[in-house]
Amino acid sequence: MSIEKADAAPSVRVLVVGNEKGGSGKSTIAMHIAVALMKSGEQVGTLDLDSRQRTFTHYIENRHAWAQHIGRDLKIPNHLYFVENANYPTAEDEAADGQAFADQINVLAKFNSFIVIDTPGRDCYLGRLAHSMADILITPLNDSFVDLDVLGTVDRASLTVTGTSHYSQMVEEALLQRRLSGKTDTDWIILRNRLSMLGSRNTRSVAEGLEELSKKLDFRLVDGLAERVIFREFYPRGLTALDTLDEATLGTRLTGSHVAARIEIDNLLEAVRLHGAVASDQALGESRDAA
Repeated sequence: MSIEKADAAPSVRVLVVGNEKGGSGKSTIAMHIAVALMKSGEQVGTLDLDSRQRTFTHYIENRHAWAQHIGRDLKIPNHLYFVENANYPTAEDEAADGQAFADQINVLAKFNSFIVIDTPGRDCYLGRLAHSMADILITPLNDSFVDLDVLGTVDRASLTVTGTSHYSQMVEEALLQRRLSGKTDTDWIILRNRLSMLGSRNTRSVAEGLEELSKKLDFRLVDGLAERVIFREFYPRGLTALDTLDEATLGTRLTGSHVAARIEIDNLLEAVRLHGAVASDQALGESRDAA
């Protein structure tokens, strides 16, 4: 299965959320970006490649069910999910999966201006293929040396970065393949996620390591989301910080945590350069007053 056969239409922008380590917040980021794009007037298709967990798919299903429950028109993307042929695929299985993946991309490309893809938290053929298609690649990374390990190797004595690691090497190969096929370069963004509210030596060391890696790997470093319980509370109802922050939508009383999450997401979208999706100051002001 060649990369060319999996290409989306030229008018469609493909945004991939990827990291080979689970628990980094990929599905939360993917959902918020999809909703942000829809709220800015874009037609958005979404694709869940994690056939085991399907967290992104369940998130969207929860949103659809909650919209029906409250009788509100919550924006919902055109969603597809992928089922792999086998846990230990042969070359023939991978070729079949690649063709099925290309078919799903082509279906979404017909009706949407953006496709947001959530990838599995493991190394797999489809994940690598998706990375090579990304116009924008967002890699959420928990702010710790445990997660930094997927990008770079660290000296145990000095805690300084000594080289690149398995995931970053895979991304480099995927982006090189994309470049050789004559496509525009991918905008690779590392999102420091689940940031601690308190500064520490560990936090500073991780930040220094990421700054050093950004020079070697040519990615942009962006502050992501703090460790807020509210983002986990959004999931059962399929909500995001970008939805209307009132009691009827939330199903609970508006709090300062909802407003803080909204501001945090808006700052993230601005840093990622999805300007059209950023909420207006008026909307944020109304949310602050309500809280």
